[in-house]
Order: sequence, then structure tokens, then C-alpha cells
Amino acid sequence: MRTSYWPFLLAAEQTREEMGEPVTGLALKQIILLVFLFHTAEARVLSESNKGLETEFLVPQNAARATVGEPPLAWDGRLAQYAESYANKRRADCDLRHSEGPYGENIFWGSGTDWTPADAVRDWVLEARNYDHHTNSCVRGRKCGHYTQIVWSSTTSVGCAKVTCDGGAGVFMTCNYDPPGNFVGEKPY
Repeated sequence: MRTSYWPFLLAAEQTREEMGEPVTGLALKQIILLVFLFHTAEARVLSESNKGLETEFLVPQNAARATVGEPPLAWDGRLAQYAESYANKRRADCDLRHSEGPYGENIFWGSGTDWTPADAVRDWVLEARNYDHHTNSCVRGRKCGHYTQIVWSSTTSVGCAKVTCDGGAGVFMTCNYDPPGNFVGEKPY
């Protein structure tokens, strides 16, 4: 029996008897194994690249919550994985489109590659100037929903991710919140 280049792949010259099963079945198992190994390694690398960003996303959001008397958000790895998965789906086009998932969500895109999590959070928090707590509404023609999601009183956890868009076309960031906020008719705090 000849040995193959990859230790876990069998050489094509092996016979059915040497392998103990049809080549097609074995080849399919090998392909599935390779895809699984590649996907697992890629996910681990991506998770490690976003892990260091936790503080950069969390600290400014908790500072904004403190200004309105709300307790700090806790980082949630499950939400961070969700955010990372969605950010990677947006990597090709970096379209500012929400995931339509079960969580509250803030998204950000900036051209160039120098944008940081603090920049995204600053953009979201600056919407506070567009929010009128008395009327519980945004100033006409202005956005304030990113800000209200950050300071929403019943929200307790957050997870975020950042990706560089394909071809250096910018940076896409997203944060997901649980429980979600921004319910019509309810004040955030």
C-alpha cells in the first residue's frame, strides 16, 4: 500500500480491499473531515481576532449607561459569536443591513480600515443628542435608536464583532444585545 501526502488521506491508488470500503464513501468522509477541520480552524482564528476587542466595545457602552443610571452590560460570548457570524456574512459587501435575528442590534460601517470599536460606539452614543426623553422620540429626521438600544434598561448583555470588508472596502462592526430593546411606546430608562 502506498502512503499519501496527507497522513489522514488515503492515496487514490489503494484498492477497495486495502481500504475496506468503496472509494467514494471514503472520499466523501475525507472531504467532510477537511471541511470540518478548516471551518473549525477558521472559526478559532476569527474568534481570537475579535476577543481582544471586548473591552473596546464594552467600556464606552457601559460609560453611556452610567450617565443615565443604568447598570453595566456584561459581555456574552454567545452574542459575540452571533455578531461575528453575521459580520463575516457581511464581509463581502459590508452592506448596512440588519441580521433580523432575535437580538437587539447596532451596526456600523466606515470606509478605510482604521476604524475602531470605540469609533463605532461613539457614533452610536452621539445619537443621545437626537433623543428627547420627555417625548420618548428621536428629533425629527434624526436617528437615536442605536443610542437607546445601548442604554435600554432591561438589556443586560452584549456581544460584538469587527471585520475588514473584502478588498479593504471598509470596516463593518456589529453589536447584539439581550434582551433586546427599542420597544415602541416604552422608554429606554
